[in-house]
Amino acid sequence: MNNKLLTVINLNKIYHTRENDIVALKDVSFNVYKNEFISIVGPSGCGKSTILSILSGLENKTSGEIILKNNISIGYMLQDDSLFFWKTILDNCLIGLETKGALNSESYDYVISLLKTYGLYDFKDMYPSSLSGGMRQRVLRILYTHK
Repeated sequence: MNNKLLTVINLNKIYHTRENDIVALKDVSFNVYKNEFISIVGPSGCGKSTILSILSGLENKTSGEIILKNNISIGYMLQDDSLFFWKTILDNCLIGLETKGALNSESYDYVISLLKTYGLYDFKDMYPSSLSGGMRQRVLRILYTHK
């Protein structure tokens, strides 16, 4: 008797940006069996939310195979943040300074340094929907750093 509810084989996800391609997932494979609990753990930006978004149908995979047993559906609760989806990561980080009239070359350079410190500089021209939940949380840290 096969107790497999989910099989993931060589799952890949690549985000294409203007400057380069970002590999979010590379050859991820695993099985989930009936009555089994699994955890997906790892550092911010490693692809945890991307896996869940693909499995629940919120996002398309680049390649790989996902096999779900009949009548099985996958859902999860999204991480919540307050980023403006129509603004780039950099623009989101600058909005508080702009609103206060405090945006100048020095404060701009400071935000750039924070983006580098939090490992988000390469994503500054992307939109929040392109980032993992953990990366979006780091953007929020930057927003609250220069309040």
